[in-house]
Parts: sequence; structure tokens; C-alpha cells
Amino acid sequence: MQTVRHPLLSATPGTTRELISLHYGQPGVGQKVTIQASLHADEVPGMLVAHHLRSLLGALESAGRLRGEVVLVPMANPLGVGQWLLRGFQGRFELASGENFNRNYADLTEAVLTAVAERCGADAATNVALVRQALRDAAAALPVSSELESLRKTLLGLAIDADVLLDLHCDGEAVLHLYTTPATWPQAEVLARCIGAEVALLAERSGGDPFDEACSMVWPALAARLGPDKPLPPSCMAATIELRGEADVRHDLAAADAQGIIDFLIARGVVAAEGEGAGAPLPPLRCEPTPLSGSIPLVAPQGGMVVFLALPGTVVTTGQPLIDLIDPLTGAVHTLTSPVDGLFFARDLRRFAVAGMSLGKVAGRTALRQGKLLSA
Repeated sequence: MQTVRHPLLSATPGTTRELISLHYGQPGVGQKVTIQASLHADEVPGMLVAHHLRSLLGALESAGRLRGEVVLVPMANPLGVGQWLLRGFQGRFELASGENFNRNYADLTEAVLTAVAERCGADAATNVALVRQALRDAAAALPVSSELESLRKTLLGLAIDADVLLDLHCDGEAVLHLYTTPATWPQAEVLARCIGAEVALLAERSGGDPFDEACSMVWPALAARLGPDKPLPPSCMAATIELRGEADVRHDLAAADAQGIIDFLIARGVVAAEGEGAGAPLPPLRCEPTPLSGSIPLVAPQGGMVVFLALPGTVVTTGQPLIDLIDPLTGAVHTLTSPVDGLFFARDLRRFAVAGMSLGKVAGRTALRQGKLLSA
């Protein structure tokens, strides 16, 4: 394993931050997998999964079982982990700009198209190699004028040429679920089986340019522009994995999640199987994919105390009571009901709401929403 330190642009004289990545296997041999944890720095479960992954990957490397390169970023947001305000952790948004750390990643489509359009031909494998090099070059050429831009550029440089990108997050309180694209679902289904995902949400574009889509959606965008005479398969399976809730920081859960990711790498051939695990069938799929546009938020129409009437993972029907919103001054109770049939898969960790706050989500099977589909 090699540790690489990536200095970030200094925001002010006398201050420095760095991103640290751990590299396993041999670069350029086999598939490349990038796994990063806690881009939203207050979402700690991903860091603990990375802690368990580093020992598993180290043992696999020592045993000669790695057939590809794995880049592990155990703490993807050195900016956010330092943002403590009035005893509260502010890891989702950069305080200086107000920007979400997992939004506004660069779309490299035009830069790569300019570099490869005249060089691509009828051989898909050659085209993939040309695009990967052009992606590396385009990410390296991104301008940087702030510490946040420096972080985004560094993270993108570590993952933009990967065959697989796993972005480890969590929700407030939730069952384990993931986000990916319809084009890569055949590959992501294997991931969903291995980690035991209970919800899989698919979208072509979720809005806001999150990190995973910056790595994966450039491929179909380029393929559409190059046309059928210059074939380019979708060559980055990117997924955001939501590791349950913020308080689910437990060794047993993290160890199981880390092993599930290793099982996925075995299934892809990045890690050589060994012993009884060779040729073992995949675990059963615990969910069928549903559209992200069918994930309906439960929004508070007013402020008040929040009393949840169902646990994450509850199968619900339209009109089923899910949340009581209580005005502590008048005693008035407003009950929020399920907007669709589906699975109540996530809810907020807080128990007092302000008007307009999203308190929970129900995954339905019908696409009902348009525009930006992710929470702020």
C-alpha cells in the first residue's frame, strides 16, 4: 500500500490542508476502483467502513489476490471535518460559500470530446483508452481559485478514470440504499446484492452535478456525441452508497459493509476469489430498482415537534400516517401521510422542524418528479 498526500490550495497564509489517498495494487494493471468516504464530512459511517476496508485490502494485497488497482480515500473532506460551529458539526456545506460539498463537479464532456473526436474509430476498447487518458488530462487542467475547488479537482483526479467509483455517504436515519444510473444498473445490481441494499434509486441526471455523476455520466454523453460509428460503452460504474443513518457508526455494520464491497470486487474480478468463496453464488437481490424521480419527500408545511409513526424500512401505502407535526404552543397536530405506495426508507435525524424542511422519503415505483431530484 502506498500513501499519497495531496496538498490543497491554501485559503489564507499560514494555513494548509491535504487530502490523503491510499493506493493498493499496481496502477495500470486490471480495473481501477476508487472508493471515497464521507464527502459530507458529518456522515461518519463511511469513514468507519474505510477503516475496515484498509485492513482487508492490505491483507489481499499481501496475499497477492489483487488483480487491479484500488484507491481508497478514507476521509474525503478535510475541509468539512474542521467546520465546527457553536458545538455543532457542519460537514455538508462549505461555510465560506454555502455550497454543498457533493455538488457542482465539473462536466468534462466538451474538453474530452475536443481531444478525442478525431482520434476515435471503430474499436471500442481503443476508444475507451483514449477517453480515459483525455479525462485524466482534462481533470488535471481544471482551474483552481479556492480551497473548495482544489478539493473537487483533487477528488476528481483520483476517480475520473476509474472503472468503478463508490462514494460512501449516509442519511439521517435510513436503511442501506444506493443511487446509480439506469445504464450501469446491470453492474450495480451485483453491488446491490453484495452489500444488501434495500433500495436502489436510478436516474439519468439527478441535478446539481454530484460527484458520482461527474465520473459516470460523461461516458454516455460522449457516446451520444461520437455516434454509433465510434462506439464507446459506459465504462464507469459509479454509485453513491448510503450507509444507513448518521448514528449507525458500529464495528459490526462497518465490517459487514466492507466485506460486502470486497465481495463485489471479487465478483468483478478485481480481487481473486479463494477457497470456498470461489464461484459462490451472489446473495439474493433485496430490492428491485425504482426511479429516483419516484422518491417522494415528506415536507413540513409548518414548524413544530416531529414524531415519527413508522421506522425506516416500513412498506407503506398511499395515505398511511407517517409523521405527526405538533405545534407546541397551540397543540395542533398536522399528520403527514405517505404520498405513494412504496418503502419509507429514510427520515431526518432531528425532532423539531421548520416550515419547508424535508422530514422523510418514500421510494415509489412511478416517476412523478422532475428537475433537481436530490436534497439540498
